[in-house]
Amino acid sequence: MAASGQGRRGSRDLAGGVGKTQGQAGHEATSQGRTDGVAPRPRSFLVQSSNNSKPQNTPGPRCGHTLTALSSAPERAPDILILIGGATALEGGSADAGAKGGENLAASPSTPGGGSSAGIRLAGATSDVHVMKVATGLWERLEPGGEPPSPRAAHAAAAVGHMVVVQGGIGPAGLASEDLHVLDFSNPSQPRWHRVVVQGPGPGARYAHTLALVAQRFLVAIGGNDGKQTLSDAWALDTSEKPYQWRKIDAPAGSSGPAPSARMYATTCTRQDGLLLLMGGRDETNTPMADAHGLVRHRDGRWEWTPAPGIASSPRYQHGAVFVGGRMHVIGGALGGNKLVGYKDSVSLLDTTNGVWSTMTEDDVLAAGDSLRRCRHAVAAVGSVVFVYGGLRGGLLLDDMLVSYDSDQTKPEFADANSKPWNLWLSGLSCNDASGATALIEAAQAEAAAAMEIHGSRIAQNLQCLDESESDLENAATPDGRRGSGVPPRYPPGGSRRSTPATDVRLHHRAVVVAADSESEGALGGLVRQLSIDQFENEGRRVSAGSLEQFGLTTPVLNRSVSFQGVHKRVLQELLRPNTWKAPADRSFILRPSEIVDLCDAAEAIFAEEPTVLNIQAPVKIFGDLHGQFGDLMRLFLEFGTPMTGGDITYIDYLFLGDYVDRGSHSLETMCLLLALKIEYRRSIHLIRGNHEAADINALFGFRLECIERLGESGGIWIWQRMNALFNWMPLAATIENKILCMHGGIGKSINSIADIESIERPVSMETGGPLLMDLLWSDPTMNDSVEGVLPSPRGPGLVTFGPDRVKGFCSSNDISMIIRAHECVMDGFERFAGGQLITLFSATNYCGTANNAGAILVVGRDLVLVPKLIHPLPPQMIDLKSRERISLEEFLDDGSAGARVYVKADPDTWMQSINDDRPPTPPRGRPNANMKSSQNLAYF
Repeated sequence: MAASGQGRRGSRDLAGGVGKTQGQAGHEATSQGRTDGVAPRPRSFLVQSSNNSKPQNTPGPRCGHTLTALSSAPERAPDILILIGGATALEGGSADAGAKGGENLAASPSTPGGGSSAGIRLAGATSDVHVMKVATGLWERLEPGGEPPSPRAAHAAAAVGHMVVVQGGIGPAGLASEDLHVLDFSNPSQPRWHRVVVQGPGPGARYAHTLALVAQRFLVAIGGNDGKQTLSDAWALDTSEKPYQWRKIDAPAGSSGPAPSARMYATTCTRQDGLLLLMGGRDETNTPMADAHGLVRHRDGRWEWTPAPGIASSPRYQHGAVFVGGRMHVIGGALGGNKLVGYKDSVSLLDTTNGVWSTMTEDDVLAAGDSLRRCRHAVAAVGSVVFVYGGLRGGLLLDDMLVSYDSDQTKPEFADANSKPWNLWLSGLSCNDASGATALIEAAQAEAAAAMEIHGSRIAQNLQCLDESESDLENAATPDGRRGSGVPPRYPPGGSRRSTPATDVRLHHRAVVVAADSESEGALGGLVRQLSIDQFENEGRRVSAGSLEQFGLTTPVLNRSVSFQGVHKRVLQELLRPNTWKAPADRSFILRPSEIVDLCDAAEAIFAEEPTVLNIQAPVKIFGDLHGQFGDLMRLFLEFGTPMTGGDITYIDYLFLGDYVDRGSHSLETMCLLLALKIEYRRSIHLIRGNHEAADINALFGFRLECIERLGESGGIWIWQRMNALFNWMPLAATIENKILCMHGGIGKSINSIADIESIERPVSMETGGPLLMDLLWSDPTMNDSVEGVLPSPRGPGLVTFGPDRVKGFCSSNDISMIIRAHECVMDGFERFAGGQLITLFSATNYCGTANNAGAILVVGRDLVLVPKLIHPLPPQMIDLKSRERISLEEFLDDGSAGARVYVKADPDTWMQSINDDRPPTPPRGRPNANMKSSQNLAYF
């Protein structure tokens, strides 16, 4: 995308930014909120410079600024707060306005009443940048390079990966340009501004609007004012598509609710599953609003608005809102008519899992006093912690920070108790006994009473905004007298689902291949664009909060489950690290046996509720055998997308075809991570059973041995038995859009219909499953398309292979287009059979340390086009005995004398090589194994 002027040299790739946010779920993914249902009280937090000799490092008094939580490095949770711009002075209306003669931000629209805009006006607009490290609470002023945006206030900002995107606003010269300004932290030590020009129609120049990133992919701008009128439009920009362009969001026919009415000074925030929630604002008659609307994007590309549940405790505008887990915190705001939101309503909380609004307790209201009553402030959240900075109260600009903690845990994990801001704040948090709380309340009562008295005597113009006149404010609504659009409607029942358009299933003519470079840091984003497969990348993504019938009648969009706190959170935090995970040198495991049992209990309850044959919608990624090769799973996540909030789980489902354990050395990591993902994203992660998910098999091929070695004799046997009990509950197959059937093995001789598979009752063991289960988990295609019929399998007695005629007949009689299965190692990671109507998929590379095969996944796009994506085995590590440093293959080949002083370092994942040597795996399809002896029958398991 081209940028004009200096911006052309500094244009940024927004998709690349998103692709580097794999760890951004981090704290956010573990944020669940308190269990008591009340809104937590924000308390004062010391604003301190990182350098006491530079007080300008702190932002100082301001309003109309933005505050954005950002990750300063890939795979980290958000760990810094970025504050940008705002007004640092006031003009007129009060002796406290300060900074006489500052810039006048009076380029405001004419009001319907035609009155003047007398009263307080914002001045001293700036584009400066301040950053606070959330671990220490210390501030620093930044001087980014590049082309900064013009000074502005009432702008909007959103985090996109390691970047903050700023759009719109109003400054000394009037409305700011419509360009996107990107503050890039890809190099945290040298952040840089870039200007991005988006061609074609779009939101244009506006202020008092909102900007949010939906599902880590779509920038969505809503409402605001263009200098002429209050706006109701909504626009979306897909950061994964180039050239970038805005597309207007129109409510389609049949939506469960109309698009929201025109408004400015509203808020939008995004829940971790991709749902955007628009709340409050001020309409074209300057009436504050109390309604809330959810916005989702369905997998067929439709955007849909739905009214949010319940009724807010108060209308408001110029407030702040942010999600913590499934709970939206709404803080502060104005009512118009020189009134701020009432004391009790200063903090409201919407629990989107049940549609219930709540406020603070009476004790917290008294303890908070006047501190929460403000407007034009900025709010951000990191994990379960909500940060509030600055704002306007009467004629006074605020320079304070408030922090609330929405969790039952003792304190935030990231908080450094040795830093002064956190030490002071945490000391107040620890005062939670009855006498301490009473003392705090009594100490605040006098201040609160005085604040109420002072507030009652405020002069009329003290809260007047630059774009509202006294005549407009005379009839403004209050909490006791809502009118017009300030009252949200009740919910209609959920609408009907629109399924993916029918289309032929076909394999894409190109595959994505990642070079076998052990130094690779997952830079596939650039490679994908060079290979010109952008079209598929767009097809293979889904942004949706779920189809409407997935939700109850009272909350059709907003009741998507938000996962509970549990051991699976720790697993995700410790193991879902594609860029940094390393195998423990001492072979220890992160969980105790009792914790693994808890994980199994939670996952088994989910499996028990699922059908034997899952019904999945595209797009979906399909994984073949993993066999405990956890490093390969991390590489596949790193190169092709990770199932986490900062990855692609909101765009696309994941389907795993079994054989998670045995052969490799990290079956515990593989199995526990997949179970944790299933618990966290139960509607998007799908696991079906393989033949190694059976006690009689994994007792021989490594899983039982690994459990005992890493968890101890008694604990290991306990977990091995518990895992195998869980395996008996796993679904056995899956269909995708009723056109693709997925299983581990094949159709064998006895399976003639999908109903045959559905007839298998769970829990089921290999002993009780009969011929149907044996065929489903163990059968293979014949060696090639010329071998038809059903033949005995070389794997052993009672097992069969099936020919292309069986595949074609099964597809025809069951009205499907293709079968995708795993079970066999194939050299390229995937292989076609039966004229392309069956694909074998294998995801573990260099199987058992000897096969030297590639690993692959299949990405099924929304139009049912399949794209293979491959990784090759990593080269062995070569160590120079003299320098003890690793050298590359090129260096080895270029140095004629290197052979005498270089040794090949053993792969740390080959501790089970003796088992694999004793019980060799089935050779890759099409490649005979000369070393295989006919007496080694176990090899063919």
